[in-house]
Amino acid sequence: MPQSVDLLVHVTHEAGVKVGGIGAVLDGLLSAKEYVQEVGRSIVVGPLNASNPGEMERLLDPRNGLRLRYASALGVNSLPAELSQSLRAVESAYNVRIVYGKRPFRGVEHEVLLLDLSALNPGAVGSFKYYLWDKFGLDCARYDYDPEFRLFVNLAEPAYAALFHLAAGVQGPRVILAHEWMGMPLVMAALIKDPQLWRTAFYAHEVATARLLVEEHRGHDTRFYNAMAVARSQGLSMDAVFGDQTYYYKHALIQRAAVCDAILAVGDLVVEELRFVGGAYAHKNIDLVYNGVPSFPITLAEKKQSKALLQAYAQNLLGYSPDFVFSHVTRFVTSKAMWRDIRVLDHLDHMLAGARLTATLFVLSSQEPTGRSANQIRAWEEVYGWPVGHRADNGDLLGQEVDYFFHSLEPFNLRSRAIKAVFVNQFGWSQDRCGRRMPAEMNFMDLRKGADVEFGQSIYEPFGIAQVEPLSFGAICVPSNVCGCVGFISRARAHLPEFPNVVVADYVTAPAGWHFLSPWDALKLDQYGRDLIEIENSRGVAEAIAARLPTDDAQSEQMIELGQEIGNRMSWEVVTHDYLLPALQRAIEAR
Repeated sequence: MPQSVDLLVHVTHEAGVKVGGIGAVLDGLLSAKEYVQEVGRSIVVGPLNASNPGEMERLLDPRNGLRLRYASALGVNSLPAELSQSLRAVESAYNVRIVYGKRPFRGVEHEVLLLDLSALNPGAVGSFKYYLWDKFGLDCARYDYDPEFRLFVNLAEPAYAALFHLAAGVQGPRVILAHEWMGMPLVMAALIKDPQLWRTAFYAHEVATARLLVEEHRGHDTRFYNAMAVARSQGLSMDAVFGDQTYYYKHALIQRAAVCDAILAVGDLVVEELRFVGGAYAHKNIDLVYNGVPSFPITLAEKKQSKALLQAYAQNLLGYSPDFVFSHVTRFVTSKAMWRDIRVLDHLDHMLAGARLTATLFVLSSQEPTGRSANQIRAWEEVYGWPVGHRADNGDLLGQEVDYFFHSLEPFNLRSRAIKAVFVNQFGWSQDRCGRRMPAEMNFMDLRKGADVEFGQSIYEPFGIAQVEPLSFGAICVPSNVCGCVGFISRARAHLPEFPNVVVADYVTAPAGWHFLSPWDALKLDQYGRDLIEIENSRGVAEAIAARLPTDDAQSEQMIELGQEIGNRMSWEVVTHDYLLPALQRAIEAR
């Protein structure tokens, strides 16, 4: 059987090393069996900052698995003479440095093309910027103040030149897939140079303008999604409701992504947000391509073993072994709405106390991505009981962590009776990273396996892999209804009359009697209005959790069985077969 795609090019900032969400997507897609069968070659393209020692260390670390085939700056060249000469010519023309090789994505090797642009000749890409204006109406001069914008515009033409030579032998369908706005300059370079050679696709892992509008106003998702719903029903676009957004370079590139043969969206609300952007998106076909959810087999005995380690950690920290363990594993950013955990716990605390039950919430998140040093952690643990206690004057709490701990989490701990929360603001989950009171046998997977509840009530979450990672381990997952994973869960569990493993928190739906006759009515929602809705609606979330917490082995076994079943229906294999490959096939057949 012929392959669906002979060459699929992924354009992303995570080409060289996995950094975050798109890296997880690449790991999942590029290792799926059907992807490997149906895609002849994959080349992952992105920028490289060779002058950054940390970035180069991660790139060349043996654990990253990169096998170099061409890197002139490192004296590596095992390519055929004609191809290596072509790549040297590209380097000379643009004054860039090319790194080309293969690296594994969850065990499956694919080609990687990286370009160091630190010494780029600006004159060499001047005509490209003119054509971006001439062909697509993109005024680079308006956005050149932003280094991130410049990086991906500067990447586009030399990267395409190198890609052209690497793809020279491809006879069948070839597709460039732009992961987010960052890939669009390269897509436009291909459409300017060789439009007949390529099919193009834009994969919206979010809508950056929607994220900005949600995060920057205190009404957050409650305001934005109510305004969007009314506006969409009245045929109004984002710019009509929120004002001209073209000042934002990401918005400008998202608008132009509609030129692609295929538009892929990671969640149901992302589809609606793209429609809300307006223009060609109002009627263009948009394909859902969800994220896959990791699913691992587990027995009840294994879950109990992991939970026992978490209970022992709570005992060491707090002086009691909880009946239930809750967790929230997340990046420390506004969109994760960590304050909503406390709103739910305030209600749940009364319910558990009345039933003479206890719980501990472990929040694993850090404003400092690399975390703190092991020596610092041991000293703070000894002096003031980190991570139960924290300080803001010694490098412990940083930035927004200060407000979160002192104004949200610590006051909750002072007033609660049955539940205590622990803020582990450290990268890693092991004794060497988190102090002597963590059991020596503990590792990160114990936190995922042993938790009874995982919180993730975000204000903006295009999908939310972390929210449902513990699903296959029998945990109750608590995403908000703006999380894209909710749509995938609904499809996967459609055959089940009941599915207690997921509690969907709704902080968008206004109380009875609140009417938004126009989007501008919804725009009046501020923090006070959102707070009223959160306080009221969080009670229902707490009641649902309390009703579903397993109280015996039979219930725990059922939660594991259901979690395993739905987790398997949300795998990367399912995403590849049911969503990605059909969407790419439609793009190939579109013209």
